[in-house]
Amino acid sequence: MSKIDDIRYFYDEEVNDALLSVAKHPMMKALMQFTFPDHDEDFWLDEFKKIHSINDFQNRIISHSVRQILNTSSDGLTTSGFDQLDKNTAYLFISNHRDIVLDTSLLNLALLDNGLILTASAIGDNLVQKPFINILAKLTRNFLVQRDLPIREQLGSSKILSEYIHDLLKKKNRSVWMAQREGRAKDGNDLTQQGILKMLAMASGDIPLTDFFKSLKIVPLSISYEYDPTDALKLPQLIARSRNEAYAKDDDEDFKTILSGALGQKKHIHLHAGHILNEELDGIALQYENKNKQLQAIAQVIDDSIIKNYKLWPTKYIAYDFLHKTDQYSEHYTKEEKQLFERRLEMRIDSSDEILKNSFLEMYANPVTNKTKRDL
Repeated sequence: MSKIDDIRYFYDEEVNDALLSVAKHPMMKALMQFTFPDHDEDFWLDEFKKIHSINDFQNRIISHSVRQILNTSSDGLTTSGFDQLDKNTAYLFISNHRDIVLDTSLLNLALLDNGLILTASAIGDNLVQKPFINILAKLTRNFLVQRDLPIREQLGSSKILSEYIHDLLKKKNRSVWMAQREGRAKDGNDLTQQGILKMLAMASGDIPLTDFFKSLKIVPLSISYEYDPTDALKLPQLIARSRNEAYAKDDDEDFKTILSGALGQKKHIHLHAGHILNEELDGIALQYENKNKQLQAIAQVIDDSIIKNYKLWPTKYIAYDFLHKTDQYSEHYTKEEKQLFERRLEMRIDSSDEILKNSFLEMYANPVTNKTKRDL
């Protein structure tokens, strides 16, 4: 047994058997009825028999699922920056993180439509505990990040993960997606955790740190939803954190969040692929000798790119003005957009609860605050 078998996605020769093993699962049936509403079960069961690779599955099935999600629960996806990327080059996309499944699904749709290399994507093993979800994740080229390991095992697991990601990028020419932090940014603050970069650097060997990160071809990715369909679901954890209380998830909470993210209204969505980090890393190498300082500086560069290129929809400005009781950004939204946001606020939460209301507004307003702070 290989040391990566616990975390890797399926090899192509494993795909057909894995897919057929869940072909008649109730959740697969529901997904296919959603994806192909005008076809009966025989249509997609026949399609499954023709699928013998992850590319087949993504092209024939999953891309249609994602387009159907966009058609039924959004006002469309726009992208920018992808035309600057090379079609034959593997990149490490490091992005802000809003939705468990949709972030990487939308990225891969953008890559597919631009003729670029699709990603292998990191997902916490805590999110794929159900057997069907685990198989579906591995069929869509997700590899597992092992969570909640004993301290003695964490280092070894991180090293294997680092080497696996490096192997995908450099030997397999496979792009990789990773969130800039563990878990979604529930409060709208998009900040890169230095621990993510430390894990990646474990595969650097004797190569100078900044040269190693240059070799990974890092592309900061900014993902912006006009409405977050999981906004209200994020609030209990935010409130617990504000009170310094422990938060325990319900058994099905992650699954409910995945469904809400897919099916809930998002309105407009924008993805921006930033430029590849290169000269910035040369500057960091000249400025700092200490590796921790270098990692801090790299995280800062990623954050600046993500925040600078984050699309600020009217909802963000409305929330900022509501939160601060001002009309500072009123030129960025209409009266109708403001009324729609206000109705959403009243429908999603008890707006008489000031703590709850402020947490909801901050979730939308913080991207405005962060971009203003950086003068970006």
